[in-house]
Amino acid sequence: MNIVVLDGFTANPGDCSWEPLHALGNSKVYDRSSPDEVWERAQSADVLLTNKVPLSRATINGLPNLKYIGVLATGYNVVDVDAARERGIPVCNVPEYGTPNTAQATIALMLELANRTGHHAETVRAGRWSRSADFCYWDGTLTDLQGATLGVIGLGRIGAMVARIASAFGMRILAHRRRRLEDSEFPIVGLEQLLRESDFVSLHCPLTEHTKEIMNRDRLQLMKSSAFLINTARGALVQEADLAAALNTGLIAGAGLDVLSVEPPPASNPLLSAANCIITPHIAWATPNARRRLLHAAVENIQKWAAGAPQNVVNPMS
Repeated sequence: MNIVVLDGFTANPGDCSWEPLHALGNSKVYDRSSPDEVWERAQSADVLLTNKVPLSRATINGLPNLKYIGVLATGYNVVDVDAARERGIPVCNVPEYGTPNTAQATIALMLELANRTGHHAETVRAGRWSRSADFCYWDGTLTDLQGATLGVIGLGRIGAMVARIASAFGMRILAHRRRRLEDSEFPIVGLEQLLRESDFVSLHCPLTEHTKEIMNRDRLQLMKSSAFLINTARGALVQEADLAAALNTGLIAGAGLDVLSVEPPPASNPLLSAANCIITPHIAWATPNARRRLLHAAVENIQKWAAGAPQNVVNPMS
């Protein structure tokens, strides 16, 4: 089979191996592909892998040899799955590779918002402690996690792991999801109740037509003025101008974000200069172990499909 990887660099900048993929057939891995390069590079592909390069209806319909699409990620909103289904092309993602490291990154953002560890370390490096009249100082309010309420929006694998870790800190957990669980280890509540009662709100839902900009001005107004918003899922879950305004006016206390709606962000993105906003460059998924799990699972997905038993299909044919 002919295999093309459109944007392999972030998944494997050189510290992992593509050999298991190469063993499956005639494969070509591109570090990056611009929109103008996709059609030409994918023309001969039976199997096409993408991480963040969009595959539109026009692109999918313009690739006559295409039989399989693999997403090197959990989220698959970059692919027009309906167009693929209409052509009988399965779209397979990798749902579980990033659970522990994304949960870890979520907790890291929560702890930074609570303790401002990085900020205080920078003030020490700048000489402020050496000049201090007292043996200690702090900027802003240090927040206890014990006894605080964490609201988890999207109680899938990652959301549930975040909730379990937070429980170990002594936090009260509230969760919200569109489809209620018959047997949930955490209380499932309405979105409005979650937002009103939570001290930290963490987003872990997929990006769909129902969840796009789920955190907008109206929803942010429901949160406590002392509350924090965390997003390690998808940037477009947040209406960014609304969040920037909420931060700059003190409507909420702060935000910790690993994702933005456009990545890399334009310099004009209002969150880049918003008050009390911590932003990391979409790295929650990116530990070496996680990326090795990702590549292993992506290869396994292709093997299962080739054997007639596809797995992790996000657009079932029936």
